[in-house]
Amino acid sequence: MRRMVHPTLKLMLLLLMLLGLVSILVNASSIQSDFGHCDRVVKRWAFSSLDQEIKEDRHTLRDLLFFLHVPRTGGRTYFHCFLRKLYSNNLECPRSYDKLRFDPSKTKCRLLVTHDDYSMMSKLPNQRTSVVTILRNPVDRVFSTYEFSIEVAARFLLHPNLSSAIQMSGRLRSKTKGVSTLDIWPWKYLVPWMREDLFARRDARIQRGSRDSKSNFSYDIEDIVMPLHKYINDPVAHDIIHNGATFQVAGLTNNSYLAESHEVRHCVQKYKILGDHVLQVAKNRLDNMLYVGLTEEHKESATMFANVVGAQVISQLRASNTSMKSVSNKKSEQSPSFLDSDPDNNDHQSSSSDQNAGQLASNEDGEATKENMTVEDLMEAYEGCISSLRKTQAARRTASLKNISPANFSKEERLQVPEMLLEQIRSLNHLDLELYKYAQEIFEKRHKRTMEKLVTAEMWESMFNNSYGGVLWKVFPLVMTIILLFCLFVLFVNARRRTSKVKI
Repeated sequence: MRRMVHPTLKLMLLLLMLLGLVSILVNASSIQSDFGHCDRVVKRWAFSSLDQEIKEDRHTLRDLLFFLHVPRTGGRTYFHCFLRKLYSNNLECPRSYDKLRFDPSKTKCRLLVTHDDYSMMSKLPNQRTSVVTILRNPVDRVFSTYEFSIEVAARFLLHPNLSSAIQMSGRLRSKTKGVSTLDIWPWKYLVPWMREDLFARRDARIQRGSRDSKSNFSYDIEDIVMPLHKYINDPVAHDIIHNGATFQVAGLTNNSYLAESHEVRHCVQKYKILGDHVLQVAKNRLDNMLYVGLTEEHKESATMFANVVGAQVISQLRASNTSMKSVSNKKSEQSPSFLDSDPDNNDHQSSSSDQNAGQLASNEDGEATKENMTVEDLMEAYEGCISSLRKTQAARRTASLKNISPANFSKEERLQVPEMLLEQIRSLNHLDLELYKYAQEIFEKRHKRTMEKLVTAEMWESMFNNSYGGVLWKVFPLVMTIILLFCLFVLFVNARRRTSKVKI
């Protein structure tokens, strides 16, 4: 005999099913509504960000050069070994890695180098600013970011505990006027994160009474450093590291000047399909940059930078210096003494304007030396500088990594990282991979065009500099004169013949 279900129980089951169905529909509607909101937010930002017209003179250097330094791409090398060889200190903007120290409205600088993202352009004279950047293979950039954040954090392990390290760091930063790594984005987030993690792992080893590591594979020594697989899956990495180049070029990092950047970035991180809009903006920005270099194409990138950016900077400095000398001569003719000038009439300069007259004179001499530099001189200086800089960086890295031995990150160990982990890094950085491919296309086209121009210039120079070319150049005007006279003579003879025929 079948047991009858009580009517009340039936009703309760029916109500539960209805509530479940309503809950599913409400959640689906909420998700759809949230996606719709994000879709509108991202599209509105993308539409306002895209340049409607490509500037015709985008490959011509303007008054201010903005080097958008994507972390771990070799930008420090370009700054020290190229740009500082070209620009004198009085032409460099106040260091803006810490944006609280930078106010472009109070300067007349010509060089700005910073980890700030493209939103910095909202504070710069847009039509008078040229942008350059360097991109790197996204997988290599993630490795390098992981290694460098640990390397810098490991320097603090000389202290007995985390509190001591933080206090000493704070005292040193308050005493020095320079900008610390802890002031610079993204290291002001990544280094403290890794510093706290390193101290926690060291304290745990001490409590266990064991200082030996269970593993010798640098990217997975869990009792000493955070393993790579945990690092890339942490919320901090998702917010700052993954697709970092795309967000930086688009102006959407967590360090952005744009009010809507936080919402746009999180909408894109939540709904992968919306990333295409950000990628399109980033590609458009690369198209309009004066120079886009590639870390992996080191030699070709350096050559192109010297010939595209360096040559124009040298030319600009020469023109500027000539103009300044002309103005100076006119002023000296008009006023009998320097004391007659009004000190309050000077425009706001960079911080070097507070120096005395002797220091200003030395700056001018430095600028004069730089204006006489050639592209060949620049490349020679670069080669010497980069060698010295690499030795210094290698020594500092070795000293730092001793504090977390046996961790010793190397290219050989990178090859041992499981393919599954590499594939995860690629997936997490899908926008950066697409942007990097696009940058490669831009670089290939521009490099080819630059090389063609160099070959043509060398051919003409060779022709006019060798003895045969020199003689040919001297004879050329005489030959042209003779040909012209001969043509006039022929015309004159023909005209006489026609005249004689008409008379007959």
